[in-house]
Order: sequence, then C-alpha cells, then structure tokens
Amino acid sequence: MDNSTFDPTNVDLDTADPTQIICYLYAGGNDYDGRLGARISALFVILIVSTYATFFPVLATRVKRFHIPRYVYLFARYFGAGVIIATAFIHLLDPAYDEIGPSSCVGMTGGWAVYSWPPAIALTSIMAIFLLDFFAEWYVEGKYGHSAVHPHHDVEHTVTAGGTAASDATHDDGNGHGNNQDLESAHQSRSVSEKKLDVDELDVLSGSSIEMERAFHEQIAAFLILEFGVIFHSVIIGLNLGVAGEEFAQLYPVLVFHQSFEGLGIGARLSAIPFPHRLRWMPWALCTAYGLTTPIAIAIGLGLRTTYNGGSFTANVVSGVFDSISAGILIYTGLVELLARDFLFNPNRTRDKRRVLSMLFSLLLGTGVMALLGKWA
Repeated sequence: MDNSTFDPTNVDLDTADPTQIICYLYAGGNDYDGRLGARISALFVILIVSTYATFFPVLATRVKRFHIPRYVYLFARYFGAGVIIATAFIHLLDPAYDEIGPSSCVGMTGGWAVYSWPPAIALTSIMAIFLLDFFAEWYVEGKYGHSAVHPHHDVEHTVTAGGTAASDATHDDGNGHGNNQDLESAHQSRSVSEKKLDVDELDVLSGSSIEMERAFHEQIAAFLILEFGVIFHSVIIGLNLGVAGEEFAQLYPVLVFHQSFEGLGIGARLSAIPFPHRLRWMPWALCTAYGLTTPIAIAIGLGLRTTYNGGSFTANVVSGVFDSISAGILIYTGLVELLARDFLFNPNRTRDKRRVLSMLFSLLLGTGVMALLGKWA
C-alpha cells in the first residue's frame, strides 16, 4: 500500500480512504534501540533452555538408565500437548488476523480484501494434513495388512520402568482391573523382569517389531509437518526479538518460556514415535533443529538490526500466510493426533482415575499457561 501521498496531519474523515488511515496507523518500522549485549545473551539463553526442554522427553524414552517418575513424564507429555493447541489459536491464528485479516492494512488492499484469508488458509492447511494423514495410514494398511498401532502405552511403560515391576507388568483389562495372572507372574519373577525390562521395552522404541515399523511410517510425516509449523513460527519470533525496541525487556523473558514450552511439546510428541534402529539418529537431529532455529533467527535479526522491518507490507503478507498455515497444522495435530488419539480413541487408555485427572490437569495447565503468554508475545 503506497502511503506516500497521505498526510496524517490533514485528514478529512468524510473523504479519506480508510485503507490509507489503517495502513498508516499500523505501519511498522525498525525499532532497534541498542542493548546488543542483552540480545546476544537472549540468543544463548533461548538456545540452552529450549534445547534442554525439547531433549528431555526424548532422553526419558531412549536412554536406558534415565527412568523418571510416571507422573513427571505424564506432566511433560500432556502439558506439551496443551502448549501446542494454545500456540495454534493464540500465537498463530490471532496474529495472522492482525497481519492479513480483514481489518489489517494487507486485508484491506487488493485481492486480500475480497475474502477473510486467515481462517481460509488455516482450513486449507487442516484439510491438507488430514489427507496426508489418511493416505499415510492407507499406505501403511496396504503395505502391512492392517492399521498401525499407536504405542503410547508402551512408551509410558518404557519411561517409567524404574518403578515397580508389578505395576508395569499389570495391564488394564478395560474395566480398571489388572490381569491377576500377570500380577502373580510379576511377583514371582520380579528380579528377572527388572533385568529384562530395559532391553525388552527398549525394543519397543528401537522399532525392532513389525508393529513399531508400521507405527513409525504412519506417524513420522505428520510430525515433520508439525515441526515445520513450529519452526517457522520460531523464525519469526527470533527475527522480531533481534530488532525489537522498547518491548525487548518484556519479550525476552516471555519468549524464553514460550520457546521452552513449545520445545517441550515437540519433544513429548517426538518421544511417542517408535523410530527404527536405522533412524535412531533422527529424534536427536529433529530436537537439535528446533533448538537452533530461534537462536539462528535472532542472530540474523541482529545482523539486519538497522534494516529489517517486521511490520512492512511484504513481511506481514509472508508472516500472515505462514502463521495461518502453521495454525492449521497445529490445530489438526493438537486436536486429532494428541487429544483424540490419546483420550477418545485409545484402546489402552487407563482407567486409573488419578492418572486420568493428572493427564487432564497437565493438558489444561499447558493450554492455560501458553494462552496467558499470548498477552505479551
């Protein structure tokens, strides 16, 4: 939008073009105001904290001796799921309306003014991910003969194997009662089970069984798209933090938590995917990619600190479109891949009321905390 002929000091509201007024009011600029040392420190703080948060759930499931309490793992996993859902609506879809929505400068200009594009792009993204998910499962069924399993129950046992062998050997019969035969067997061979627990359950995550191979092929495509959505969002965050003005002092701590919580969500989702032995390097590479994204973007922002304009027309178009796409990705992943499959359609869902309440509390807490952070960033 060309505002070169617009004089903000002499505006007749009866005859003025409202688009010019909106574009003037929301015109961005480069607000960099120094504090280079603090910005460089943000690069390293976010790198360390967000990387650790991302690696934590993966370490819990893939390092033999790194057993953690069951409820610590459940908290991390479902808190992360809540974070992903809140990120979709509060940190992606809402900013997309500000960038290319009907009331924005972009949304009142040219072809952008003929339709409300943020929900349309997000809807398109959701349907595209659905089709990808559906055809991936269809492919798996055709190749292996039946639908892949979702080994969340096995993953939880692997993570918490440091607990009692009896509880790990007891399987829910769907009515909240353990199998007595399994329980008796666990008591009789407790020492043997404890010795075998690490090796046998690690096989679940190494993809040695045909069931885990099926599950991997079904889940990995959806996860890679999820990570793309989160990573692009992280790039925009890093660029904006590198050139932020007065709000930098407020954004710094908020974004440390923001990126850490998002990393926890990514790591928790990644921890439930059974990678084949030949791809055992992949979860570490994917965690590292997320951890490095925001610091690299901050470094780029610092390199362009006197020229980058995050509020320009072009920047708003790019950011708004990709925020809408990413919102659709995270909405589908959060509601279908995480909530529906874990809570509604999971045949192995626990009947332990305390555990269910803990899972729901963690989910709602993650959603609430991440939604609250949207007040500042």
